[in-house]
Amino acid sequence: MTTPVTGPAPALSAIEGERLLAPEPAPKRRQRRRRGGFTPYALLIPSIVTLAAIVGWPLVQLIITSFQTFGRAQVFGAPPEFIGFGNYTKVLSDPAFWQVLGRTILFAAVCVIVTMLLGTLIALMMTRLNKFFRGLLAVGLLLAWAMPALTATIVWGWVFDTDYGIVNHVLVNLFSLDEFQQHSWLINPLSFFFVAGIIIVWGAVPFVAFTLYAGLTQVPDEVLEAAQLDGAGGVKRFRFVIFPYLKPIFLVTTILQIIWDLRVFTQIFALQDIGGIREQTNTLGVYIYQVSIAGGEFGLGGAIAVITVIILMIISLYYVRQNIKQEDL
Repeated sequence: MTTPVTGPAPALSAIEGERLLAPEPAPKRRQRRRRGGFTPYALLIPSIVTLAAIVGWPLVQLIITSFQTFGRAQVFGAPPEFIGFGNYTKVLSDPAFWQVLGRTILFAAVCVIVTMLLGTLIALMMTRLNKFFRGLLAVGLLLAWAMPALTATIVWGWVFDTDYGIVNHVLVNLFSLDEFQQHSWLINPLSFFFVAGIIIVWGAVPFVAFTLYAGLTQVPDEVLEAAQLDGAGGVKRFRFVIFPYLKPIFLVTTILQIIWDLRVFTQIFALQDIGGIREQTNTLGVYIYQVSIAGGEFGLGGAIAVITVIILMIISLYYVRQNIKQEDL
């Protein structure tokens, strides 16, 4: 007859009991705690009131005007007439509007891509430079960033001037390209937007470079050294280490650049005054000005402006949604 072993049984049963009584894992979704009660919202009231007065009321007036027949006669006192969606129907059925919208989106996309690429490269270069050259580069970027858009456009207009521009002079005398003798860069729409793109990118790169450089300083050196010891080259370190750390910053700067480049006005308008053909080089900002202010059709201009605001709001909502996703991770 075999005697049962009874020694380890109590310990084993105790362990099983602990497992049965162990608390369930907490849910993955974090519960946000309400802190401060009404105080944070009260602190936002002055900002909300200021924005409502400066931005909200003009926006309401713009929306109302977009549903009216509002021209020069109404400016001098004639009562406006509500026509419903008549202005929007006229705008959306106009081929010129779609040409301007497509041109604006394409131009903004090219500027954003080039700006982000150059800004990223400059930010990475700043991490490799010594203190003196990094400071020198920072001063140069600040000077470019601080220069007003109109002043920068005039200066670049001199650089590409037909008769006295340094670009034509260099191409003719140093590279023997005689076809650039008194070449007009602003007559052709493609070269016009090439010059406009240089001006816009030149003024936008400093913001991207400084923002990304600030983010690069927060990437742990230990992680980069570990990746380098594992045999990862510069491209792989950027792709698998740096970019995941800076993804929210890249998202913010890209969205802001899209918004700013879609509504660009000063550079295009000034270059058109220097020598560009307006009908072939209009973007949304300039097109709204020409329809409403120059053409006297404030109702049509208001409809175009509202459509532009809707496009920018869609982009902004995407930015806010992505930020919320990043916070929930």
